[in-house]
Amino acid sequence: MGIYDRDYYRGGAQPGVQMRPPQTAVVWIILINVGVWLVGGFLFPAPGGRLDGIAQWLALRGDALWKPWLWWQMVTYGFAHAPDPSHVLFNMLGLFILGRDIEWTYGKREFIRLYLALVVVGGLVWSIASAVAGVYPPVVGASGAVAGIVVLFALHFPHRTLLLFFIIPIPAWLLGVLLVFFDIMGVLGRGDQTVAYVVHLAGAGFAFLYYRSGWRFGRLGAGWGDRLRRRRGPRLRVRRPPEDNSEDDLSGEVDRILEKISREGEASLTRRERRVLHDASRRYQQRRG
Repeated sequence: MGIYDRDYYRGGAQPGVQMRPPQTAVVWIILINVGVWLVGGFLFPAPGGRLDGIAQWLALRGDALWKPWLWWQMVTYGFAHAPDPSHVLFNMLGLFILGRDIEWTYGKREFIRLYLALVVVGGLVWSIASAVAGVYPPVVGASGAVAGIVVLFALHFPHRTLLLFFIIPIPAWLLGVLLVFFDIMGVLGRGDQTVAYVVHLAGAGFAFLYYRSGWRFGRLGAGWGDRLRRRRGPRLRVRRPPEDNSEDDLSGEVDRILEKISREGEASLTRRERRVLHDASRRYQQRRG
């Protein structure tokens, strides 16, 4: 038993059927992608296996780099997929299996920023590569962002066991290596040339830089916010140590910390906050014991 067995951490679940929106960014992203694919396929189909009407509109054109009025496509292409159901299925399955741990690590808001950045970087690199090659085919799919999530998972949890093709157990670091290797082979012309391997490599490369550099998009405006607060003058706050708080105060403090984990990720916790969780978990175990 631990802090995650607390009754309020389970959200105060009540018996019976409850309808409430998804609690994670990963599930929201999956719902949006699947919803776009379903609406486009059923309401705006295209013959001959071509992109449906919605996917054609959301797709990133290779020449968008020179047309600022089309730059919005560098985001929207990541939420559209080809008519083949395997395209959206495997992308969203990979995101669901690996993305939840990455969202827990960085927090919901940072995960959303990171995911969108992976989509944009993939689209930008694709546009540059298209300009260099002089060929401008449209591209759709979340594969670049998912490739970045795979790399981040491999870096954070290198020894976590995963099932390749749902059969072969391999460590996460090996999955990351295989992904990058096959994408490099694809760029060199040794793969399915309908696959945008450049977008995959762009997402993987950006994820690696993000991890190694310790970037956080949520910190970009922190400096300006600190300056504004200093101009307004310091705020005086008096807090008692968690050890001296009543049971209700401790419960409220733990709720605040759990909300912070959901928003910013477990890695954002301070030593004091970790001690509070440890103390609350110990007290809870004593009550249950």
